Amino acid sequence: MSATMRALLAVAMGFTLVPPLSQTLRAETPAASAAVTPTGLVGNVLFAPRPVLGSDGLQHLVYELQLSNVTGERVQLKRLSIFGDADKEPLAVLDGAEIARRFSPGGRRGNESAELGGYQYGIGFLHVALPAGRAVPQRLRHEVEAWFGQFKVDAVIRLGPVAVTTSEPPVLGPPLRGDGYIAGDGCCDSVRHVRALLPLNGGFRLAQRFAIDWEKLGADGRLVKGDRKQVANYHIYGEPILAVRDGTIVDMRNDLPDQVPGALPDGLPISDADGNFAVLDIGGGAFVLYAHMKPGSVRVKAGDKVKRGDVIGQVGNTGNSSEPHLHLHVMDGPSPLLADGLPYVFEAFTVKAIDRAGTADFDRAAEMGTPVTLTPVVPPLAMRRALPLDLSVIEWGQ
Repeated sequence: MSATMRALLAVAMGFTLVPPLSQTLRAETPAASAAVTPTGLVGNVLFAPRPVLGSDGLQHLVYELQLSNVTGERVQLKRLSIFGDADKEPLAVLDGAEIARRFSPGGRRGNESAELGGYQYGIGFLHVALPAGRAVPQRLRHEVEAWFGQFKVDAVIRLGPVAVTTSEPPVLGPPLRGDGYIAGDGCCDSVRHVRALLPLNGGFRLAQRFAIDWEKLGADGRLVKGDRKQVANYHIYGEPILAVRDGTIVDMRNDLPDQVPGALPDGLPISDADGNFAVLDIGGGAFVLYAHMKPGSVRVKAGDKVKRGDVIGQVGNTGNSSEPHLHLHVMDGPSPLLADGLPYVFEAFTVKAIDRAGTADFDRAAEMGTPVTLTPVVPPLAMRRALPLDLSVIEWGQ
C-alpha cells in the first residue's frame, strides 16, 4: 500500500494528520463532513476530576484517562495536550518521555510505557496544576498525537472530554496533635496512592487518590530512634488519632497485631490491608478512612457518634504497613477500597519544611534511619482550607 493510500485510510478512520502529510493530502481528500467516522484510538476519563487547593497556593486536578488502541498494530504516544473549556492554549502538555512516566498499559502500576500494542488499553495518571489566577475550568478536553503502525502515519486524535466537578471539598480538622508531621506519598505525583487503581467487583476503583501516610519526625529529622524493628521506637507510634469532623462511625476493626517494621508483609489478604481501622461518615456522601491503628486502641464501634477532636484510636503498624503511620483518605462510600477517592482540605495548618529531595530520600530515611533532607520554609507558611502536598512537614492548627 502506498503512503498516500495509507494516509487516506487514516483520514477515513477520523484522524487529523500531522503535517506534512496533511498538507500533501489536501488536494486529494474531499472536505471533511460532519458525519460520524471511526477512530483508531478511543479515550475516556474514569472519574470526573475535582479541584483541590494545595499548600503551594495552586488549584490541582488529579484524574485518570483511559486510552484504548482499537487498531491491530502498535501505537506510539508522542504528545498529550490538556485543554480547559474553549482555551486555545493547553493547560498542560506531556511529551513522549513524560507520557512514558505516567501511562500504564493495562492500568498496572510499574508497567509504564508510551506504547500500546494492538487492541490494548492503558491508563494515564494525570495531574494538572492550574496557573496562578486561572479559574478552575468547567470542562477538560484532550488531544493525543501518536504514531499508528497500521497506517504508518502520525496523527492527532481529540478525545476524553469531561466535565469538572466543582463542588467544595470537605473541610477537616486535624487528625493528629502538634508538629513535625510529614505528608508521605501525598498529592499529587507520588505513585503509591495516586496510582493505586484496583479492578474490583467488575470495575476500576481508586479510593486512595488523595491519601496521605502521616509520619512524624523527631528533632533530629529522623522517623525513628534506636532499633528500627521496634514499633515503639517510631516517633508517631501510639499518637492519639482524632475525629476530623462530627460524624458517625460506620465500620471498624481492632483485632490485628502490629507488623514488624522494615518491609511490607507477604501474602496479606485484601481484607487485612487496612489493618485496624475506622471509617467515619462525615455527611454529604463523604467518608474518612483511618488505617493501620495500634492493636486494641480503637475506641469506637459502628454506630457511634463522634465530635471533632474526639480520640478514636492510636497510630500503629497493622495491615499492609512497613512502618508506623496514619493512613488517611476521604472517599465517596463506606468501603475503604470499593470507592472513589475525594479531595479534601484541612481547616488550618502551617508548613514548616519540605523534603524537596523527593520520595527516594524519604524512603531512604525510613529504610536506614537517616534524617530526612529538609528545606525549611522561612517564614513558615500558615495555610487555611488547603491540602498539604507531598512531603510537606506541618504543624497542626486547631
